[in-house]
Amino acid sequence: MKVLIVLAHPEPHSFNAAMAHAARESLTKAGHEVDVTDLYAMDFDPRSSRASFLGASDPAFFKPQAEEAHASETGGFAPEIEAEIRKLEACDLMIWQFPLWWFGAPAILKGWVDRVFVMGRVYGGPKVYAGGLKRGARAVLSLTTGGPTAAYEPGGFNGALEGILKPIHRGMLQFIGFDVLAPQVVFGPARLTDGEREAALDAWRRRLETIFDEAPIAVGDYQAG
Repeated sequence: MKVLIVLAHPEPHSFNAAMAHAARESLTKAGHEVDVTDLYAMDFDPRSSRASFLGASDPAFFKPQAEEAHASETGGFAPEIEAEIRKLEACDLMIWQFPLWWFGAPAILKGWVDRVFVMGRVYGGPKVYAGGLKRGARAVLSLTTGGPTAAYEPGGFNGALEGILKPIHRGMLQFIGFDVLAPQVVFGPARLTDGEREAALDAWRRRLETIFDEAPIAVGDYQAG
């Protein structure tokens, strides 16, 4: 199987980086082909602009969706965007590894979606949800939080985690056809002991051994914890 790991954390020695490394090592050891997009290491530009394209459909007025559709028809994406689209197209499993910031993904990861989930080639017309490009493929969010488990339970300080993640699960991943797996969440790793962090890494490694056997979730059905 082909796996794409998208890492969005600015510190290479962070726990998020450790989670991404553990995933890459475990999946590679199991015989899978693993690509890693390390957004900060790449200095990925999250801004939608004409830099995504080799040419222009309308040089006088920049409409990203129109330019994406034109580039999809003409093979006109800039090399760095073309490379990311190809990784997305090829993967059987996509893992996003990120810290939950302001109830969402870091801006650099959202910008990756803005520039890589392109009109025409990735979505558009009937090519959404059940008819999406990635139908039959799977996606899982692996994330860390600043607060403890109780803060993300129903009735907790921040509210149920499934509600926080729904815009990503439904509006990004399911939208282009992915089956969404239950998220892998490490609550408050900065407050854990070294032993507890290592146990969290081990739990992630064990899950990855059978991740292709997991059933997808119905978005909103799982509980934090």
